[in-house]
Amino acid sequence: MRRTQGLLAATAAVMMTVALPAKAQDTLEVIFTHHSSASNTFWQAVKKGFDDACGKVGASCQMLFTQTEGSIQEQIANIEAAIARQPDALLTSIVDNNALDEVLQRARDAGIVVIGVNVDDTEGAAGNPRQAFVGQGFLGAGYALGKAQSANFPAEGPIKVLVGISAPGQNWSEQRGQGIINFLEEYRATTGRDITWERIDSGTDLAITADRVGAYLAANPDTTAYFDTGFWHAAVARVLADRGVPPGQVLLGGFDLVPEVVEEMEKGYVQVQVDQQPYMQGFMPVMMAYLNKTVGLAPADIDTGQGIVTPADAPAIRDLAAQGLR
Repeated sequence: MRRTQGLLAATAAVMMTVALPAKAQDTLEVIFTHHSSASNTFWQAVKKGFDDACGKVGASCQMLFTQTEGSIQEQIANIEAAIARQPDALLTSIVDNNALDEVLQRARDAGIVVIGVNVDDTEGAAGNPRQAFVGQGFLGAGYALGKAQSANFPAEGPIKVLVGISAPGQNWSEQRGQGIINFLEEYRATTGRDITWERIDSGTDLAITADRVGAYLAANPDTTAYFDTGFWHAAVARVLADRGVPPGQVLLGGFDLVPEVVEEMEKGYVQVQVDQQPYMQGFMPVMMAYLNKTVGLAPADIDTGQGIVTPADAPAIRDLAAQGLR
């Protein structure tokens, strides 16, 4: 019964993609599975890079979304469906250190090139049979976010920080959050400032994050800063604006240049954002799969970066973010 349900989930996910004709024998076929739903703005930017790369090399490609945001079970069902297709390459996020090991090993055993994208096993290649990883180093990115935002901390008085773990237990969120906390620990040790922090399960939905973090801020009006491990702090900015809280009274920072965040940066509510270049995460793995098929080059790791973006940068990237290019 469980396998039947998984196949139904996979079928539903496939229906969300554009129907593709059967590939020619020499056509590169790439299937991209991951842990997010089609409503996730970030993944639409990854998909654009993926689609553009597939168009450039004439590949037959599909991206399989989950029906439920963050569902590892649905992702595994989609991987099972992908293996049955026997594509040349399978691209996938690795949000759990154990759940995907067996199914990705089966893909490798079937001769499929497997490239981790966006999220990796915390032990890298030692922890998962994927052949390469294209994405951000999350611990370093979290640390960079904390450091950049610390320039905006008040010069005097206690500092109270809330760290939103958007998806507790998933590698990307836990590592980004830990990177932020690593910086806060170092900041306290080196400056002697009175700084405290708490973690919260902040959710992966704008409305849920608004409710949970909004309730925390109402109960803790002395909060200095909120760090989100995704882009859902855009909803917190709207809560603050609705309450008449001026920009900068509660510092906000997080990840990814989705249009919602860029808009709040231009208003001054978001001071610091980390760009992990989702378009590149979709584009480059296809090129590696193409080079592997055509000239036998092995896939290689690509760090898509931890670029810091501030409100001064927002006007220049607004249109690119809307197009899914940043």
